[in-house]
Amino acid sequence: MLSEELAQIDLNALQALIMVHDCQSFSEASERLGVNQSTISYSIKRLRKAFNDPMFVRQGNSILSTDKCCQLAQEAREVLERMQALSSLQGFDPSTSTGSVTISCNHHERMFLMPAFVRQVQQQAPQITVNIFESAVHGKQQLKENICDIVLGPVAIFGDVYYRRKLFTDRYACIMDSSHPLAAGDLTMDRYRQTRHIAVTHNGQWEALYFAALRAIDVRITPSVIVPSHDNLEALIRGTELVATIPHRLARRLSDKLTLKPFPLEVLIQIDMYWTERSHYSGLHAWTRQLLAEVAATI
Repeated sequence: MLSEELAQIDLNALQALIMVHDCQSFSEASERLGVNQSTISYSIKRLRKAFNDPMFVRQGNSILSTDKCCQLAQEAREVLERMQALSSLQGFDPSTSTGSVTISCNHHERMFLMPAFVRQVQQQAPQITVNIFESAVHGKQQLKENICDIVLGPVAIFGDVYYRRKLFTDRYACIMDSSHPLAAGDLTMDRYRQTRHIAVTHNGQWEALYFAALRAIDVRITPSVIVPSHDNLEALIRGTELVATIPHRLARRLSDKLTLKPFPLEVLIQIDMYWTERSHYSGLHAWTRQLLAEVAATI
């Protein structure tokens, strides 16, 4: 039989614990959950009493989770995901259903998947809200913290709690100003390695796949310009000797303004879709994942 203190713990208290644990902040947790900070504090107080543990301790201006808190947060996360899955085991009619789905991805996926996907959602499920977030390099953490429902990208997210589905593949191409010396003739590896490069690194937190492929054949390049995203590559490259190595589909969209050359090495870019058990059995999310796969099959 449960103790009186443990019997008073509800799902809201577990959700509060997880959010404070993930945010390491009572105020941020209250903002994310849309409740008063006093509500969060009361939930944590009940958990402290039920489990005879402080859960969080102060260190300077920040808080740290105790070992028991970390263990409880993991267990609570799994419980809530299973409860959510059980509550979603019902039919889904896109034409009448309401709700929202949050997809985290980057420029590549936003350019080639999202426009057609959003059009289909508007046509088939007009009452569904689509939230599109920037994933940069934080996709796994966003899934773990339930900030998003689906992550798209050329990433490898490992673990038993993650599901994966392949969407499409791409390869690299190089773009440059039409007056660039490399715009004429074949782009060989020797010519490529000697030119000036511009690279996308998501604020220095990510390295494109082609860098590792180049190092594997003992080719090392040092970019002259580093940018956070692909958004303004055309303006940065025009009138310079910079060369950008980007996914072919993105390069093709700029080929009427810049010169496109095949990257002198075959490197596969695989775009996958990831999600967790929390949304695995949801009718809305299962429909969303299938729609994304169908759209991806057309590009």
